[in-house]
Amino acid sequence: MSIRISAVVGARPNFMKMAPILEEVQRRPDFSARLIHTGQHYSPEMSAAFFTDLGMPEPDVNLDAGGGTHTAQTAAVMQRLEPEFTDRRPSLVLVVGDVNSTMAATLVAAKLGIPVAHVEAGLRSFDRRMPEEINRLVTDALSDYLFVSEPSGVKNLLAEGVSHDKIHFVGNVMIDTLLKFRDRAAQNDILKRLKLSSRGYGVVTLHRPSNVDDGAHLAGLVSMLAELSERLPIVFPVHPRTRQHLASAGLPAGVLLTQPLGYPEFLCLMAEARLALTDSGGIQEETTILQVPCLTLRENTERPVTIEQGTNRLVGIEPTAILRAALEALDAPPRSAQVPELWDGCASRRILDVLAGKAAA
Repeated sequence: MSIRISAVVGARPNFMKMAPILEEVQRRPDFSARLIHTGQHYSPEMSAAFFTDLGMPEPDVNLDAGGGTHTAQTAAVMQRLEPEFTDRRPSLVLVVGDVNSTMAATLVAAKLGIPVAHVEAGLRSFDRRMPEEINRLVTDALSDYLFVSEPSGVKNLLAEGVSHDKIHFVGNVMIDTLLKFRDRAAQNDILKRLKLSSRGYGVVTLHRPSNVDDGAHLAGLVSMLAELSERLPIVFPVHPRTRQHLASAGLPAGVLLTQPLGYPEFLCLMAEARLALTDSGGIQEETTILQVPCLTLRENTERPVTIEQGTNRLVGIEPTAILRAALEALDAPPRSAQVPELWDGCASRRILDVLAGKAAA
């Protein structure tokens, strides 16, 4: 039996999650995949370069649905996906992560009666002010296959009344990608180009509305980074969303700003850092594997295993507390981390095994 997958990606982190799944599909003659790029991230730095870096095939279709408010973007993706799914009628729609494109594709597939598989299901911040939390809840409620990356996901889904036979603990596809590219990234010359030394700098990423949309708050974070840079050089690859707000908040003195980096460059930069400060979910996971101390600039995290077993520490969004935590991290010996269960580079294989088994049943 042939299983025809429509694989939907939209934002930069989705590419890293989808790439190993598509590679596994290519190894299996009973599977085929049609790659649909919604265009949610539409700048070359955030989109096209990632397909090249990850060795992904060119999308079969690009919906060009980037920009606009969350509602407008979700509506645009849904309108453009409906004829695609209606005409192609895939066996399965595969979505990853928690971005607007993920929820939009799930809604369209569910209304058309097409089964949905959600990779990275069950993660919860329990904060519905986050757009991603709404996306996660809706996507999981409508999905037929819930592929979970950490034990908290299983617990959360069961607490929400999801049938156990829909839940599959398979591990973390982001780690599949990291382990594949880790050695290659180590050969990158990004440190030489930026005049940095191994373990001699910190890396920062910020993009969430709670950190970058309020000018006064962002200005406080900028001042904090400037003060921290007196102790440790700080590199800040700036997300397009964040760059729009930095002009008014003021550029951090002593902090090296760069354009968004390709995956091998950023992986090398992250792997060799002394400290990471971030509001990104993926970086919480990756630093756990890389054994790099990570401070998460949020009040909550949907990835508790990175705190329980990894190098991650939740420090909130108040600049004084963040600076204090960063200085403590620099003075303390690096925290030893465990590799979470099934974060072994084989998650994509397990996902395809489940789908193959269900099709054969």
